[in-house]
Amino acid sequence: MKHKRILVTGGAGFVGSHLVERLVKSNEVTVVDDCSSGQANWVSDDATLVRGDLRDQTVVSDVLSSGFDVVFHLAASKAVNSDQPRKQFEFNTKITYNILEAMREHDVGELVYTSSSTVYGEAPRPTPEDYAPLEPISLYGSSKLANEGLCSAYGHSHDLSVYAFRFANVVGPRLRGAVIPDFIEKLTRDPEQLEILGNGRQKKSYLHIDDCIEGMLTVFEQADEPMNIYNLGTRTTTSVNRIADIVSEELDCDPEYQYTGGDRGWTGDVPKMRLSIEKASALGWSPSLTSDQAVRTATRELIEEFE
Repeated sequence: MKHKRILVTGGAGFVGSHLVERLVKSNEVTVVDDCSSGQANWVSDDATLVRGDLRDQTVVSDVLSSGFDVVFHLAASKAVNSDQPRKQFEFNTKITYNILEAMREHDVGELVYTSSSTVYGEAPRPTPEDYAPLEPISLYGSSKLANEGLCSAYGHSHDLSVYAFRFANVVGPRLRGAVIPDFIEKLTRDPEQLEILGNGRQKKSYLHIDDCIEGMLTVFEQADEPMNIYNLGTRTTTSVNRIADIVSEELDCDPEYQYTGGDRGWTGDVPKMRLSIEKASALGWSPSLTSDQAVRTATRELIEEFE
């Protein structure tokens, strides 16, 4: 991807800021973010940052009016266990609708949308993109599925090319509000014991941010349907207990594990997840790190970041 004018929503967040760092090498990049969950200092100095609320259609239209070739839409309320699920659902669907309408208004032809493995609910594994029926068990997953529907409608009705990515758990520097930074923070405070949500036997795929960005750009360059849906993950999984072991090893401590109980960490948590990535692999992409390797690499990066 070179010499394009690109808008990245949520570009001050974890995945977004890493994506921007990659895109600015060969493109003109603008970021729009209210910085409510991301950080302005994570945005590359080579990108233009616009602070704005994407729930405001006027703000969205004004930003898009300056002319873009591609929109990468990453902005979202991301907490799977949100204590305000209706507000989260309405936020996520409203900003996506606003973006799609502004893209139609200003004739922007390509959208990259970051969805989630949570749209599958508790599906058989490995889960392919054509698995049905999609039955998310959280309002977050429901909002992602609803947004995929919006993107599909605009893709087929308004000559828009959409690239929708269903992510596994992405990990790396700047990750917040997830199991690895949670364990690091807890063990830094008290290296003698570690509270683990659920029973510790939850097993999911963890994808390093570098592999995630590479996968997104590979699919964008290779796929050519009106609605392109691709899983990005690893062929391996890591249990929560194994993550606790890795974080403890990297922090050189040996805590006693204490469990909150149950087979999942919170309401809406999918305890087992592994995506089929054969569709993306057919385009020439494969993750360079296994799930365990991604967890360990991210743990080391986050420990260094928190020091």
